[in-house]
Amino acid sequence: MSSDVVVVNPAVRVCGRVRPPGDKSISHRYALFAAIADGSSAIRGYSTGGDCASTLRCLRALGVEIVDQGRDPARGLTVRIAGRGIRGLRAPTDILDAGNSGSTMRMLAGILAAHPFQTTLTGDDSLRRRPMGRIIAPLERMGARLASTDGRPPLTIEGTAHLVAIDFEPEVPSAQVKGAVLLAGLHAEGTTRVREPLPTRDHTERAVLAFGARVERDGPTLLIDGGQRLQAQDLTVPGDMSSAAFWMVAAAALPGSEIVIEEVGVNPTRAAILDMLRRFGARVDIEFSTEGDLGEPSGTIVVRHGTLREVTIAPEEVPGVIDELPALAALATHGGSLAVTGAQELRVKESDRISALADGLRRMGADMVEQTDGFCVRATHRLQGGEVEAHNDHRLAMAFAIAALGASGPTTIRGAGAAAVSYPEFFSVLESLRV
Repeated sequence: MSSDVVVVNPAVRVCGRVRPPGDKSISHRYALFAAIADGSSAIRGYSTGGDCASTLRCLRALGVEIVDQGRDPARGLTVRIAGRGIRGLRAPTDILDAGNSGSTMRMLAGILAAHPFQTTLTGDDSLRRRPMGRIIAPLERMGARLASTDGRPPLTIEGTAHLVAIDFEPEVPSAQVKGAVLLAGLHAEGTTRVREPLPTRDHTERAVLAFGARVERDGPTLLIDGGQRLQAQDLTVPGDMSSAAFWMVAAAALPGSEIVIEEVGVNPTRAAILDMLRRFGARVDIEFSTEGDLGEPSGTIVVRHGTLREVTIAPEEVPGVIDELPALAALATHGGSLAVTGAQELRVKESDRISALADGLRRMGADMVEQTDGFCVRATHRLQGGEVEAHNDHRLAMAFAIAALGASGPTTIRGAGAAAVSYPEFFSVLESLRV
């Protein structure tokens, strides 16, 4: 069958060692900061996924010299980025295509807002449906002009060399929105303040510090002074926790399973998935190996099956596991149950993840109830398998595959090629873990 249509058969158990691809969130940020730094940066372990390739493609179109230095089986992709300094990007000659990557569009917009030329950012059908009003509002308050179609891409940015600092509180907790405003604030006149209603992943703050600038935290508020210069760095990206989550869930789901995940990032703002797995009943062990570049800790995680229990995720817990919720829903089809509220943000991801996830799992035989801001999955019986549609969403393609391992029959996943957005090797690694 074509790579876009994959059949996943049931498995008795899964065992083995894996090293997930470079962290997607960190890869985006390293590339963006390196592009506006002084000097040449080397990034090892850069994500091989399509989203991070979109960031490199857009930066090249803005005059950034990027050299692919090859892939090492153990370390992944290495890229060298020649920084152009603050406000040093060049006006593009064409529309920039961010592909499926909301991270690329939102955070790059924060940089482009400080450049005195016009840029238009677009993307695929999925990205053009995603809301951009949450970055349009603060960037316009800072002095840039942005045009969109009802708050959705294409996004045309008329930047200015005279951004002004603002005090900003996002309506919805978002690391991408925070990153966009902090990147703009780095170019602004004065001190920009971002107050987080709930904590989100802190990769942007760590990268600011690592590239030689300052960002301070005062309780829930982040402060960044404009006019700071960044210095090039040699960096290593740890493995992606959100990609690793699918292997953790697979090990937790099937009796007799054990998976060792090596060199994965264990940033505390990304580690909530580990606590959730323990609440489900899985056995999770962590061995911290190093603090790593930029203060991004990494280590080895071992997950073993345990008797699955009922778990409830409250609204204040959702930001810490927003990307892992499809994987956790897949786990709940194997045993126990999962109830999630306060996750309306899932409806404006690459797909409407609540509706599409519910449709796919129900087609496989799951007992799943969709709610406005969440869902409930109960393992009342074994899945039978079936045919599902990933809706051009990488996390849904992988979640359906993990759920399919516990079914009584095969599952056909249409649109499975979407997994390449973050984890091109996902299905081949899955097959290698079968016992």
